[in-house]
Amino acid sequence: MSARLASLLRDDRVRAISRRYFVSNGFDGALTCIGLVIGAYLTGVTDGVTVVEIGVGAAVGLTTSGVWSVWEIERAEKRAELGRIEEAMLTDLDGTAVERDKVAARGINAVASGLGPLVGIVVPLLPFLAVGTLLSMTWATLASVALGTAILFAFGAYMGSISDQRWYVAGLRMALAGVAVAAVNLLFG
Repeated sequence: MSARLASLLRDDRVRAISRRYFVSNGFDGALTCIGLVIGAYLTGVTDGVTVVEIGVGAAVGLTTSGVWSVWEIERAEKRAELGRIEEAMLTDLDGTAVERDKVAARGINAVASGLGPLVGIVVPLLPFLAVGTLLSMTWATLASVALGTAILFAFGAYMGSISDQRWYVAGLRMALAGVAVAAVNLLFG
């Protein structure tokens, strides 16, 4: 890894933006997965591999959305930032280290944005790989919802810890969303 990239990975502004995208899109991924597995269970899907295949499709969609949207959003934002710097300096910064850093930061942000939903969906799907050998569909669904909710708790706890909140309260607030999605799906499924 180049020294410049390592420096950007330590940059608080790049990390803060990446962290927001990762957690926000990971939140979406975990909630999507909880809804997906409850829906699969309620509609009578009996094969864990089928649930995983459907979930992987959702992961591909949300991961692509996360990378692509942030690539475009940050492209516009970084170009605007570069334009303001150029205006203040009265010079063109094309091809400079400043421009290269903006492009690299955009890439870091886009990757973080895509990793969030990938983690939020793939990890809760893992119990379905054990259906038929170690787990029934019911137990795989319960384990999946528990894993999704645990991921939400971890996101909340992490965000709470960096903002000097009680990490466990912030974690519980985020985890509550997973419980709410499961409950709504069960009530109206």
